[in-house]
Amino acid sequence: QVQLVESGGGLVQPGESLRLSCAASGSIFSINAMAWYRQAPGKQREWVATLNSSGSTYYADWVKGRFTISRDNAKNTVYLQMNSLKPEDTAVYYCHALQDRGYWGQGTQVTVSS
Repeated sequence: QVQLVESGGGLVQPGESLRLSCAASGSIFSINAMAWYRQAPGKQREWVATLNSSGSTYYADWVKGRFTISRDNAKNTVYLQMNSLKPEDTAVYYCHALQDRGYWGQGTQVTVSS
């Protein structure tokens, strides 16, 4: 079992930045990849970024260099640095871990509004 706890969401104005954190605990050995997803009101959950065990990163096309996924192995934490936020980035952001199965966090709300 893997437990994931997201934090760092909040209300920001367009153009501002936020850094989300995902702290992993439990049986975290042999996690193959960590990822961020998001779900806006009335929309399906969509993939944002992935960081695999080799350190390779992958991003959705629409990220366009605005977001960066990273990790701190000592803290068992994965981050999502989000810059130049737009109102359309408003969503609940979820952390996902892929091991023998997938695990989800509870989500953290990000609201971008003036």
